[in-house]
Amino acid sequence: MIAQITYNYLRSLLINTYKMNLYLLFKSFHLIAVISWMAGLLYLPRIFVYHVEADHESQKRVFKTMERKLYNYIMMPAMILSWLFGVLLIHSVGFSIFTELWMQIKIFAVVVLTYYHFTLGKYLREFAIDEIQKSSKFFRIYNEIPTIILIVVIFVAIFKPL
Repeated sequence: MIAQITYNYLRSLLINTYKMNLYLLFKSFHLIAVISWMAGLLYLPRIFVYHVEADHESQKRVFKTMERKLYNYIMMPAMILSWLFGVLLIHSVGFSIFTELWMQIKIFAVVVLTYYHFTLGKYLREFAIDEIQKSSKFFRIYNEIPTIILIVVIFVAIFKPL
């Protein structure tokens, strides 16, 4: 009897430790991916500002290369990994977390951020074919959107006020 209770306790402890370690691993990878993604979301519109203001073709070629590499090699993988590890985190704590309003707000904000990401991709394609119609002032203002969303997500995720 005591052996069975001890066995069950140790088994439960090992399973819970394994689950907690996976949770912390997923959370770490999620944070790394989100930080990388946000860096790109904040930097790409700034490159667009300089690209719009560039006078020489050689400068424009350099900006096109920088924009393409940033979007395809850093931002896109970081966004995909952010979503992947976010979903794994949700799975590890249970889908009932969607009943909490703070999570609904966070998910909505992340969907808006993902939409923003793909609009940057649209502008990238317009720059690539020299068809951009937006001004540097537009991109200076547009650059503030991810900052506002980031602030909302951080406060909602940390304080879980609702």
